[in-house]
Amino acid sequence: LKTRDQVFSSPHEVRDYLRLQLAGQQREVFSCLFVDSQHRLIEYREMFAGTIDGCSVYPREVVKAALQVNAAAVIFAHNHPSGVAEPSRADTHLTTRLRDALALVDIRVLDHFVVGGADTASFAERGLL
Repeated sequence: LKTRDQVFSSPHEVRDYLRLQLAGQQREVFSCLFVDSQHRLIEYREMFAGTIDGCSVYPREVVKAALQVNAAAVIFAHNHPSGVAEPSRADTHLTTRLRDALALVDIRVLDHFVVGGADTASFAERGLL
């Protein structure tokens, strides 16, 4: 499957893709799915890795990577190695900071998923975006 052949037309498809990428990780990993205007995947990139319960994320690096691949939009994802997919207050704050930074260069944030074992939580579905 070539990268551009992967189209995300529903949150369910994104969930399945992200579970494959993140569910088995032993430490927290923050990833970006960079997509074009048709929501076709340009690149999946694990941007930052942390410890069992945290990960530092730098908005500057996310904006830089999105511009490098000419993304129209981004879907964020990170895992909770604890297996609990509940977004934290820090996750919500980070998402707002990233969304605001990307908005300055006209890149939309479509969603942010938290993967905890077999469970996933979508910020968009919960009205957190």
